[in-house]
Amino acid sequence: MLSPVGFLIERRLRQVARRISALREEIAVADEQLAHFADLADDSRIRAMVSETPLADEEHRHAERTTTAMARHRADMVAELARLEAEQDDLLDRMLARQS
Repeated sequence: MLSPVGFLIERRLRQVARRISALREEIAVADEQLAHFADLADDSRIRAMVSETPLADEEHRHAERTTTAMARHRADMVAELARLEAEQDDLLDRMLARQS
């Protein structure tokens, strides 16, 4: 039977594992969105160069800002994933230490 501390570690481990799984799915979606926004930014850059209008330049700047924001959001999620994976490793180490 698990001790109260062992139960808490196991419960936290399950929570972390669920969050890791969800975060991996979110990162996959962000990857798709980032690729889409990067394509839009490339297209808008070409249109801005060809048309040389203030509106095209503004559309390009907006597309670039959107792409940068999505890249930053994805990077934040990847950092959170790394933090959760480290926490998961720590919890597993603590669980194994308690069993031995």
